[in-house]
Amino acid sequence: MTEFVQSPDGLRIAYEVVGQGKPILLIHGFASSRVQNWRATGWYGALTGAGYRVIAMDCRGHGESDKPHDPAFYDYALMAGDALSVLEMLGIGEADVMGYSMGGHLGLQILMEHLQVLRRLVVAGVGETYLRNPFEQRFAIADALLEPDAGRITDPLQKMFRDFAGQPGKDRVALAACMRGKRRIWSAAELTRSSRPGLVVCGSDDRISGAPGPLAAALHDGRAATVPDRDHMSAVGDKQTKAAVLAFLAE
Repeated sequence: MTEFVQSPDGLRIAYEVVGQGKPILLIHGFASSRVQNWRATGWYGALTGAGYRVIAMDCRGHGESDKPHDPAFYDYALMAGDALSVLEMLGIGEADVMGYSMGGHLGLQILMEHLQVLRRLVVAGVGETYLRNPFEQRFAIADALLEPDAGRITDPLQKMFRDFAGQPGKDRVALAACMRGKRRIWSAAELTRSSRPGLVVCGSDDRISGAPGPLAAALHDGRAATVPDRDHMSAVGDKQTKAAVLAFLAE
């Protein structure tokens, strides 16, 4: 059942809670939602079956959460704050956090700025490209999301994002604003100061994320897992991704 919490800047953030046990917060990827990223790919069942209480949120601009059209609302610091608001509403002081793609970036933001709420971190769909300007094409992608004629988009990456953001029920204007929002990238030197265990998981064919090893090596206590023959879109629900995550969480 969908519940809502109000963010510090007045937005309604949607979330749901499934199962009983140790809490794990799930943060989905760009242009996705808690349903598309986690429920539809079997993560709810996998995690609740392993004894976890799943807390899955819709990031602002996505799913059932509010969708402002101003990029100022999509600072990653604000979006990470939404995750903290959900945990606070539920009275949870510490949780595991798993994020995919954009959600992985937000997980790293939580690791570096809100360590007190984090037990273990899973970063999936984010790898070595994080360490070398992963957002260099984001303004061009935002322009592609707003292009009236999708047939005019020839760049493969821009086309992929446009097709995904153009699925029914998604607000491309809000998503373009999200793509333009303020970002903070933590350097390898900064990440080494983290003090929570982290797992970095990427598909072997994921050209968006790159390999997981370099990012995992930058974390204070990081491990890497590669899912064979999977790309950015197909790795998220793969059984080997689930096996790697569940083994890490159980340590």
